[in-house]
Amino acid sequence: MEIQTINKLEKEALKRSGPDFMRLGFALFFLVAILTYTILSNGGVSNNLFLSIAALIGAYMAMNIGANDVANNVGPAVGSRAMTMGMAIVIAAIFEAAGALIAGGEVVKTIKKGIIDISAFGGNPDPFIWAMMAALLAGALWLNFATIMKAPVSTTHSIVGGVMGAGIAAAGFSIVSWGTMAKIAASWVISPVLGGIIAALFLLAIKKSIIFKEDKIQAAQKYVPLFVAIMSWAFITYIVLKGLKKIWPQVVEILNTLPLISIEATHKPTFVTALISGFFIAVLVYFAMKKKLHAKHTVIENTRESVNALFTIPLIFAAALLSFAHGANDVANAIGPLAAINDAIVNGGISQKASIPLWVMGVGAFGIAIGLALYGPKLIRTVGSEITELDQIRAFCIAMAASITVIIASQLGLPVSSTHIAIGGVFGVGFLREYLHRDLPTVTIEEDTHALHDEKKVLHTYKEAAKSLEAKSNKSEPEYKELLELYEKIKEQEKLIKATKKHIKRIKKVEYVKRDAIKKIIAAWIITVPAAATLAAMLYFMIRGIML
Repeated sequence: MEIQTINKLEKEALKRSGPDFMRLGFALFFLVAILTYTILSNGGVSNNLFLSIAALIGAYMAMNIGANDVANNVGPAVGSRAMTMGMAIVIAAIFEAAGALIAGGEVVKTIKKGIIDISAFGGNPDPFIWAMMAALLAGALWLNFATIMKAPVSTTHSIVGGVMGAGIAAAGFSIVSWGTMAKIAASWVISPVLGGIIAALFLLAIKKSIIFKEDKIQAAQKYVPLFVAIMSWAFITYIVLKGLKKIWPQVVEILNTLPLISIEATHKPTFVTALISGFFIAVLVYFAMKKKLHAKHTVIENTRESVNALFTIPLIFAAALLSFAHGANDVANAIGPLAAINDAIVNGGISQKASIPLWVMGVGAFGIAIGLALYGPKLIRTVGSEITELDQIRAFCIAMAASITVIIASQLGLPVSSTHIAIGGVFGVGFLREYLHRDLPTVTIEEDTHALHDEKKVLHTYKEAAKSLEAKSNKSEPEYKELLELYEKIKEQEKLIKATKKHIKRIKKVEYVKRDAIKKIIAAWIITVPAAATLAAMLYFMIRGIML
């Protein structure tokens, strides 16, 4: 290899490695800051060093949640170009942290979803602490690996697998609630299928009511407010149910100050209360959107692109609300085991539930935001553009599916994954596009085949004319010029024929959903729980060996 080539490659490698080192530096700074703060603020606690290491691992887990899981909230909006990457990161980071700090679980069950029976530890806190630490580290390492491989996986399933594997290592297979694990395994199918069906149905409804209409302007003015209102209804219901449990009494006080609103101050919002709250907001959104679309300054053209643009602002709100709800709920995947460890160390025992200190909540909230900012773009691009091509309408349908599926599943008692729902929604809109355009490739191939036949006939004519002139022994100057022109025409015609053949070949292979991406993502989903469980068991024995 030439010296110049080597130097060029070295410069390119240095150029790429610079940002990577900066990201790594920021990440390490955050982890060291968490470790230092925990050591200094818990100096009077026995096993302070162990708690500090647990906080370090919790921060690492939170960063991996931000890097991997948050892509589902903003990826479709970025892929549709409703938001830039920078805008998405800022919005998601702010709302993820706000959701975790403001509406994060008031009390987190130390054993997520009742996966293991903690009575099997016999009240001995040491094996329990080691198991929780192993589970947390295993979940974080698996998420880190999945992010590197650009595979969006469920952070909940990662920590579930970690808790299961560490629990088995500590107390045997009987400690696991296999009924709960069966439900979690069922969610691998339930989540993406529900998400895909709902997203596809909304996309089909928008296409039939607006896109396929000859007068798209009138159709948009009639139906866009309705679709945006439905989205508002779904999201407010979703947020009230999943994200406002902690601050619900304060929310009730604010709502009761509004006219025609009277809500009983409940300890936590009921499904009916959430629906009523969502409906009230949806009505306001409907009339506001209708007024905006009929305003003189709002220009709507009779094109799909113009209709697409109407969904941009709703998409931005959807990304923000999804991030808030995600921060309020999935922060528990990072701080649940950490809260359990903190409770066991501080109180010297094991409890079913553990209150979360503010510093523990802060570890989760800021860890998610930092992980998203540093390493989120890789998965955001995967979700937004590397599975199927998205525009604002398709991304809007995916966001709708994310909120509605969670609401339906929670009321039916079905365990679902927000990650699997969002990715299922992406698959759903992609496969619907393939279904709706299933006849187009055949028509286009027939047209191109006829064109290719005509192009070959023209080429044959040029070649015969050139052959005839070449055969003449005494050519005049005009004939030489004509022959040169024929050579150029033959060359151009051959290029045209080659391009047409390539186009036919490409159309025959057209796929709106990239099959390689599907295989990789589904494989990652299937092995998440067993991989995290195996890793957690190994880590438990390693920690136990060090401590004994």
